[in-house]
Amino acid sequence: MSRQFISSGSIFEQEIAYSRAVVDGDWVFVSGITGFDYSSMVISDDIVKQTEQCFKNINAALTEAGLVMQDIVRVRYILPIREDFEQSWPVIRKYLGDVRPAATMIVAGLLDPRMQIEIEVTAKKTRD
Repeated sequence: MSRQFISSGSIFEQEIAYSRAVVDGDWVFVSGITGFDYSSMVISDDIVKQTEQCFKNINAALTEAGLVMQDIVRVRYILPIREDFEQSWPVIRKYLGDVRPAATMIVAGLLDPRMQIEIEVTAKKTRD
């Protein structure tokens, strides 16, 4: 099976030369997703709303790849401010509470100072 590249249409993909997600066999690698609504390139200044938008963007990429949120096996959260992470937990539980993927949280600067969270996932197709 050849690789399939998935795009969200974000200007970041063109500028930085990457794909929103890459499908390789049964695996889907979703790049770090931020709280931007990529159709309008608008981002909220609220960490909870950004987290919600991240998961909407992740779901869109997985759907295009033929997978669902329950196929996520690995997640990485990247935040510039460690103390903001706990505010995002209810949204994370909403989307991944039953999935319970392996997870890591990293504190690091993000590309745009408006970004308060970035989420990267790896998923594996488990059904035909």
